[in-house]
Formats: sequence, structure tokens, C-alpha cells
Amino acid sequence: MAAYNGATHIEEQINSILSELDAHDELIVVDDHSTDGTAGIVGGLQDDRIRLVQAASNAGYVRTFERALGEARGEFVFLSDQDDVWIPGRIEAMISAMDSKDMVASNCKHFDGPLGTFHEIRLRAKDSQHSIRNIIGIVVGYRLHWGCAMAVRKRILPQILPFPQHMAESHDQWIAMVGNINRSIVYLEADTILHRLHGENLTPRGIRSASKIIRARLAFIKNVIEAVRRSRLAVRAA
Repeated sequence: MAAYNGATHIEEQINSILSELDAHDELIVVDDHSTDGTAGIVGGLQDDRIRLVQAASNAGYVRTFERALGEARGEFVFLSDQDDVWIPGRIEAMISAMDSKDMVASNCKHFDGPLGTFHEIRLRAKDSQHSIRNIIGIVVGYRLHWGCAMAVRKRILPQILPFPQHMAESHDQWIAMVGNINRSIVYLEADTILHRLHGENLTPRGIRSASKIIRARLAFIKNVIEAVRRSRLAVRAA
């Protein structure tokens, strides 16, 4: 979990996660130098499964998620935002759907705010086999993956990490791109998380300016090239 000034909702989210975890699981919370007492709330929950990592300075959500993934020690790694709510049975459903693949992405049920353009996009199970189409969809913008609704096997993390240096947003699309490049991602149509919508969300509700769209698409193309390069290196090393 990447956390920053999440005092309002983070305890509710953590409780929904802990109810899904076994005794040997862990919840890694990387606090990105919050100023509202977020770290104190997390530290005060008194659960040995919680591992709080406090950043010395604010790095932004992309680098905070990067650090959180780098801290992971379990076989299955679930990404989490600080203000959502996990739907009961989420872990079992996603691990079961993943089967032998390295990655699974599900859908979200959005709540607590008005829906925007991106919130109407849903993943379909039948698209799991269409890796090229999915990669094109990521670059163009019609195949959206919610990071809070994704899980990966630890064995794929060396291809995901570190995030490309040029990447300033959309770490979730990068992760999905790695999964598709390796033809090792499954789409689960079920909603596995309640995704809270509010004014602090970083996903835009509407269409962005043309210049921002162009910059984002160029960055995605660079990500494709980098993901292919890392995949080829992994094959050679195997």
C-alpha cells in the first residue's frame, strides 16, 4: 500500500485487508511522508502483520508504489490504495483466477463519488488471450487496468522493477504491460474491490488536454520497448 495523507479512510481500508489475510501474510504500508497523522494511525493498529515503512521525504505515488513492491516478500503481491475497501473473498478469487500465470487484474465497483469516463471501462475475461490488442489498448487508452485491482507473483517483479526512470504516472498500466508482453496475465471480470471516488483521487474523471494525452502515449510507447527488452533478458537468463 502506498499511503499519503490518508487519515480519513486508511483504517477502514486496512481492516478490510487484514480480514482477508492469514497469520503468515503481511501488509506493507509505505507512508510517503504524510503530514496528517497517517503513519500514527497505521502504527497504532497493533497488528504484527502490518509493516510500516516511513519515507524520509515525499517521493510521489509512483515511486512509493515502486518502493512498496520492492519490500514485498510473499509469493503473491497485491497492490492497494489507501482509501478503498476490499470485497470479502478477494484474495481467494484472484489467486484462483491467476492459475499458472504471473498476474491477474480484476474490475472495481466505484462508489462515493460521480463516475468519470475512465470509470466506465471494464476488463473482459476473453481479452486475456489477446496480448497484442491489450498492449495497443494500453497505449491508445481504451484498455484500462486499475492498480488497486491487480495482483502479481513475486517471480515477475524483477521485470517490473525498477519502474522506468521516465515514468511519472500510470504504474498500473506499466505492470499490465509487462504481464501482456510475457503473455502471462489473466483478466477477472468480477469486482474485487470497492474503489472510492473523491476529490483527491489521481485518476482524471474526464478527457485530458491533447498535449497531456500525447505525452502519455509517447511514454507508453517507451514503456513497451522497455518491457520487451526486459522480457528478452529474462528469457536469456532462464
